Amino acid sequence: MKSDIIKRILRKVKQYEEIVIARHVGPDPDAICSQLALRDAILERYPKKKVYAVGTGVSKFKKYGNLDKVDVSTLHHALLITTDVPNFYRVDGVDGLKFKEVIKIDHHPFEEDFGGIEWIDEKASSTCQMIAFLLMKSKWTISNEVASNLFLGIVSDSDRFLLSYTSVETFEIVTDLLKRTKIPFTELYEKLYERPLEEIRFRGYLADHLEVTENGFAYVDISAETILEYHVDTATASNMINDFNFIKDVYVWCFVTHDIKNEVYKVNIRSKGPVINEIASRYHGGGHKFASGVRTKERCDIDHLLKELDEACKAYKEAGQS
Repeated sequence: MKSDIIKRILRKVKQYEEIVIARHVGPDPDAICSQLALRDAILERYPKKKVYAVGTGVSKFKKYGNLDKVDVSTLHHALLITTDVPNFYRVDGVDGLKFKEVIKIDHHPFEEDFGGIEWIDEKASSTCQMIAFLLMKSKWTISNEVASNLFLGIVSDSDRFLLSYTSVETFEIVTDLLKRTKIPFTELYEKLYERPLEEIRFRGYLADHLEVTENGFAYVDISAETILEYHVDTATASNMINDFNFIKDVYVWCFVTHDIKNEVYKVNIRSKGPVINEIASRYHGGGHKFASGVRTKERCDIDHLLKELDEACKAYKEAGQS
């Protein structure tokens, strides 16, 4: 089944002279790295093709590579490939535009059919793992630059192979990637985890202001003023959510940030037991069973979401699953 869908994807890539690659809004390293790695791999295989990685740039992710500045509205005849995004309204850089054909490559649970080839693998640790697998099956040459981004995306989304959806296949793919390219993987960790002093101090703020309920639910509600005070941005908290994985007797934790510029509340949620993606889906969000997110314009949604997450922890605790 997996080999068949990869053959279909490779045929479409070979067929089209213009290809647009997009990922989700508010990207994380897996989204950015899968997008850039796929673009660069296609260009290395087919240097005469026009392949564009689109979306809003994020300054902290420039170290992974540059996005393309192109008028996407002129590319309605192109192939669109989306990476790391399960619902079309969260695809960044295409603004609801229609393309000739669409391919989705994603490791989140299915939410919406994009109307084309759908390659979804919930067992994959990351979309970068899926792209790495695709490139290995394609027998294309994998450059050090492509391999580095794939490695970083896998490490980031698996939280250094600590999360439950890390599998034997994850390690096999990473091992194969390292054997093929001999990238300096220990040096790459600095690229992924080095942070400015402001972010380290902000992490201290998060720890100091973590509210923990008797049911084992923890959260920090971060104001726009706090974001300004610490000279960070609204994406900073999301990049620190996994730093709080090992707090004893905390089963679910989340960070709430208010993005004034875009008039939206962003919530990053993690769990060590209670299923959270079903709850997130009721508030314009979704994701994995134990790693999800929400984006909503309504403050009342946040209040209801926090209450539901606390109740989920209570039910989990009372069921003796803690």
